[in-house]
Amino acid sequence: MENQSYKNHRKFYAPHHFILLPLLIVLEAVGIYKIGNDSQNQLVWILFSVVIFLIFYLAFMVRQHYALGLQNRLVRLEFKQRYFEIFNLRSDEVEEKLKFSQIAALRFAYDDEFKILLEKALKDDISGDEIKKSITRWRADHHRI
Repeated sequence: MENQSYKNHRKFYAPHHFILLPLLIVLEAVGIYKIGNDSQNQLVWILFSVVIFLIFYLAFMVRQHYALGLQNRLVRLEFKQRYFEIFNLRSDEVEEKLKFSQIAALRFAYDDEFKILLEKALKDDISGDEIKKSITRWRADHHRI
């Protein structure tokens, strides 16, 4: 398995990202094309385009909503556990001061860098993206959805 880093940490689900969504985009383009070029069945093509758009929207949003909602909860739980293991303290006050993007970015840092980057995030309010870019030894997460 390839080492994970800032440049390759995003994950795609091939059937969804490379088959279903492109197919829906092509069907939407065909529907829009037909609206302008088939005046006899224009109403049918408008309805077709609206239905395809709604299917596309639902396919995109439902998958994102449930997967990301659950993943965000797990990331917060992981942060709390890790903070407790490192500092032997509850993380409630610290967590309230951080944005979710910062919490999510900190999971890619090993414990020694975690401490430093957490302090920078609290002190200088650096973004999650800046935290990720600052990590020198990337702690891979191959189990994301």
